[in-house]
Amino acid sequence: MSSHVLTLPQVATATRAPAQQQRRRRIAGPSLVAVALALLVLVVACALAPGWIAPYAPTAMRSDAILQGPGLAHWFGTDQFGRDVLSLVVHGARQSVLIGVAAVLLSGTVGVALGLAAGYAGGWLDAVLMRLTDVWMAIPNLLLAIAIATALRPSLANTILAISIAAVPRYTRVLRGQAVALRGRSFVEAARAAGASHWAILRGHILPHCSATILVLATLGVGTSILVGASLSFLGIGVNDEAPDWGYLLTQGRGYLSIAWWTVTFPGLAITTLVVSINLLGDALRRKLDGRQEHH
Repeated sequence: MSSHVLTLPQVATATRAPAQQQRRRRIAGPSLVAVALALLVLVVACALAPGWIAPYAPTAMRSDAILQGPGLAHWFGTDQFGRDVLSLVVHGARQSVLIGVAAVLLSGTVGVALGLAAGYAGGWLDAVLMRLTDVWMAIPNLLLAIAIATALRPSLANTILAISIAAVPRYTRVLRGQAVALRGRSFVEAARAAGASHWAILRGHILPHCSATILVLATLGVGTSILVGASLSFLGIGVNDEAPDWGYLLTQGRGYLSIAWWTVTFPGLAITTLVVSINLLGDALRRKLDGRQEHH
């Protein structure tokens, strides 16, 4: 039997390697979050004040600049109508951000209310709501959103409604579990013994303890809603206004991909960048809140 003995330099190197890896993770994590936050701020600025950032109007067409490649005059090139792609991407940010935020607010409000009611009340109400939620969740989110959007006429409001309806079960299922875990806690029993109403207990005791979970779900839900909204617009059943969102820009330019790659590349990069940035921020927020709960 042979034994392998490590020398002191080898022991020092082996000990130093994990420490260096942990240091790189600590540096890379905040760096990625900072980049994601900066990109998110840029997109929000484009959504709030597109006229100040975009070099041209989104409806300005130039017959002498059709399918012109990226250059000094048009950084992202022009499309098949002679419109500046950079201006279209900047103006499309408003629709995409609005879809993501509004869909999360609507679906989160309904889903949180149903989940808390089911988890706190229990009994037949919990059974009925959870069986409906199971059926609801059996249909993929995108497929359900497509079905609802197809039944309605293409518009911003209907797109938000379709995405919201598809996302409700996610909040309902998670918040129901939170309410079940909290309803038997000592502070809830004390409030109930003191004569507090069910509404007061839900609003003053259970809901605040679920705020971290709701915040993480909402943050990640914005990215998912934007992606689903872009998919609906790409299929032609979402937003198709004069200032189209990024998904509709993709469907307008896909026929020219072989001769004008920039017409779909830059809107696609905008969608990817925004969704990835939001997911990075949501993941960082989840880790931070989980760390606080462990300390407590």
